[in-house]
Amino acid sequence: MRYLIIEGARQNNLRNISLRLPHNSIITVTGLSGSGKSSLAFDTIFAEGQWRFIESLSTYARLFLEKLDRPDVDSIRNIRPAIALEQKNPVKGARSTVGTLTEIHDLFRLLYARIARPYCPECGKEVRQWSVDDIITELLGHYNDERVMITFKTSATPEELLKEGFSRIWNGDEIVDLGVKGSGSGVQKPAIRDSQTLTGKLVVVVDRVVIKDSPRLTDSLDLAYRKGCGRITLYLFRQDNATLKIVPLRFSAESICDSCGTKVPDPTPLLFSFNHPVGACPECKGFGNILKYDEALIVPDPSLSITEGAIEPWEKPAAGWWKEQILRGAKKEGIDLHKPFSDLTVEEKEKIFRGSRHFYGIDDFFEDLETKRYKLHVRVFLSRYRSPETCPSCKGKRLRKDSLVYRIAGQDIAGLGEVPIGNLLSFFSNLGLTSYEQDVSREVLRQVRMKLEFLKRVGLDYLTLNRLGKTLSGGEYQRVNLANQIASYLTGTLYVLDEPTVGLHARDTDRIVNIIREIASLGNTVIIVEHDKKVINSSDWVVELGPGGGREGGEIVYSGPRDDFLNTDTITARYLKGLDRDRLRNLRKRGIKSLRGKEYFTLKGAQGNNLKGIDLKIPLDSFTVVTGVSGSGKSSLIVETLYRALARHFRHSHEHPLPFESIKGAEDLKGARLIDQAPIGKTPRSNPATYLKVFDYIRKLYAAQAYSRAHGYTPGFFSFNVSGGRCERCKGEGFERLEMYFFEDLFVRCEECDGRRYGPEALKVTYRGKNIHDVLEMTIDEAVQFFFTEEFIRSKLAIMQEIALGYLRLGQSATTLSGGEAQRLKICAELGSPKKKTGLLYILDEPTVGLHYRDVLALLKVLRHLVDEGNTVVVIEHNLDVVSVADWVVDLGPEGGPEGGNIVFEGPPEKLIFCSESYTGKYLKEEGYKIETLSQIVYN
Repeated sequence: MRYLIIEGARQNNLRNISLRLPHNSIITVTGLSGSGKSSLAFDTIFAEGQWRFIESLSTYARLFLEKLDRPDVDSIRNIRPAIALEQKNPVKGARSTVGTLTEIHDLFRLLYARIARPYCPECGKEVRQWSVDDIITELLGHYNDERVMITFKTSATPEELLKEGFSRIWNGDEIVDLGVKGSGSGVQKPAIRDSQTLTGKLVVVVDRVVIKDSPRLTDSLDLAYRKGCGRITLYLFRQDNATLKIVPLRFSAESICDSCGTKVPDPTPLLFSFNHPVGACPECKGFGNILKYDEALIVPDPSLSITEGAIEPWEKPAAGWWKEQILRGAKKEGIDLHKPFSDLTVEEKEKIFRGSRHFYGIDDFFEDLETKRYKLHVRVFLSRYRSPETCPSCKGKRLRKDSLVYRIAGQDIAGLGEVPIGNLLSFFSNLGLTSYEQDVSREVLRQVRMKLEFLKRVGLDYLTLNRLGKTLSGGEYQRVNLANQIASYLTGTLYVLDEPTVGLHARDTDRIVNIIREIASLGNTVIIVEHDKKVINSSDWVVELGPGGGREGGEIVYSGPRDDFLNTDTITARYLKGLDRDRLRNLRKRGIKSLRGKEYFTLKGAQGNNLKGIDLKIPLDSFTVVTGVSGSGKSSLIVETLYRALARHFRHSHEHPLPFESIKGAEDLKGARLIDQAPIGKTPRSNPATYLKVFDYIRKLYAAQAYSRAHGYTPGFFSFNVSGGRCERCKGEGFERLEMYFFEDLFVRCEECDGRRYGPEALKVTYRGKNIHDVLEMTIDEAVQFFFTEEFIRSKLAIMQEIALGYLRLGQSATTLSGGEAQRLKICAELGSPKKKTGLLYILDEPTVGLHYRDVLALLKVLRHLVDEGNTVVVIEHNLDVVSVADWVVDLGPEGGPEGGNIVFEGPPEKLIFCSESYTGKYLKEEGYKIETLSQIVYN
């Protein structure tokens, strides 16, 4: 059981490989892109572990096993229960947050239900639930030896009170004796009748005593509590000179304010859940925001007049009547319809939106459509003109007001969600709890602190717990899961990790390595697909696959101890020893001259999130890298401020940017493109061929074949998006979805078409001996050779080869592509455009994700090509190879979260290594990067 033994693995491009991997150790699988790393780690080892787990379930669950594809391998022995932590972020909903993903929010709910103290929402005074012992302690501590009258309110009649032995009531000024009068029948009757002299509830006097530790005080309080249903009022009688002052003291076993009588609900875990009606804000249903119609979306170009089409939804053919009626009615209101919308007065805009007696307004238009929301196309149409706004009721806190009256150390539960994780650790270290509160919360607090500590250790201390789960990058989501796993303290488990250092600065990589080492020390086996130098050097065992990618990969180049690996001459080993750095230096020498005499683009006063009102300067027609530790504000500055501002300027998008003062130099640009890692498609029908528009040409080729012409097949017949030649059982997807309810849905191969997507008629048509399914199964490298006579197809696919995507299959489902692969496909689409694009600003967020060092070089050449064509490229990146070849570097920090948001350095990289405040400069220097200063270049 010391080794995991794999024999004859042939999954995807693996070439019948066999290897032994030591258990209880860290194993790094590396190699060029497409060399088979994921095929070995995820599609073979983890897939077999997953298969065996499902096999151990009930008979019902095993019904699905016949449909699942087992990995193509002769045997795997000594495999442990497997857990995979991938880069992909599957969260799509707006209810999941970092707090719910880590279950810290659930612990908070338990904590607040146990020890939180309520504060009156009206007067702000603390609301207490008093027991008799609490009242006695309060009285002896503050009012010892004073005279007090103990009372309670009741709806009982005077007759009923007399029967119970109570003979006095308090009318607000004096004690009134109910008294009794004799009657002929001998029945006692009250001297004062409720209906005659008293209104509302009666205030019954239980006793008048001097406050001291005595059984009489305890008995009287206990009696009053029982008869008053847990609510009593004590009146202190104090002599102030010649005046008698009466001071009321209210106590309740319920959560009722002593001062104003406001009642607060009892604390239960559900009261603090924004995913349950008990705790969720009734207006926004716990989302924290509401969708409202956005004027910027309705009138995207205010420089246009209404007659020119300023009101965008009324330019649709179906809305023609609405535009016509406002054109007729506006004249009667004196509104100039030929004036730009931005030049209209506030009153005129108000009428256009709200309507007048002469015409219906925009609000009326949308109200009319709201009555037809049952139609799908209407809902889609309405969604185009709405954007989220902070809920006016809960102010974005998601919870109802009753939930926020409870506080711990002055903080309500929503407030804790707004505090960075690093600061929360300090908060929970200094709560100042009573001994009772410590006893009832000890275990919950231990788990809270432990989970927060692990999140900090994986480099996520800059996140807040109310951060939406769907906004996390793939790397952040993976590290959240990594923190959850170390907190579970599992042993005897096989972990498979996909590049856990993605999105991490070199400083933070050390933390991840330590966490992984700790997981392995618990008796677990950790297999990591990784290219990072530190991770490889920290592993116990290294497996390098290759020698190339795609069909040229799938072989074991090396498998053995890490120390011996450094003595080999593989591509990765040479990189670890720094033997190929000259290629980087040559690449920079080629591009650095682009800085000379260039204009600068400036963004002033960026102050969103943790940004400290900073000014950003970027040289045009150059290659700029923005770096900094995790949480320092890179995405806030470049994506959420710079890109959104430019996107609105060029009318690419109407998403609001984070606050900033001004932009200078936008007029020198022709547009802005954000090339991120969002999926290129949401269904299995999307693939590289459809995304790059080459599938249209491929379908035309097949429609032009003799068999197709004879049967009248058009290009549409070969589409798997519409009925025709596709398999109708799976609708052209090749897979069917199985709902697993408590598990993630499974996609199993379609039994009718066996994953080919097409029916038998479509597969009869061949081109050069291959049917359309065969073509879609080709790798990009194979397709370039196959379509060598089709210039359009060949040229498009050749770009994918340049950017190290030659191993992908033409028909590979978009849902299986990593974020990095999707991002590089978008770069290919830009480069493959028939029109030469110049004057654009390209923004890329970590484009080296999933790339080997050799592939990073290929990517950098492509980015240099964009710059050479007259574009400006801005890259958010931590990879030191990329930083070292930049023309211009912007380093944010110095730390993450509240301590970040400043520009630590701005300038060429050869000066960065001398910046003492920059962690990036420090690691560039430590790693031995030699960045020559080219004296002939003048930096502005």
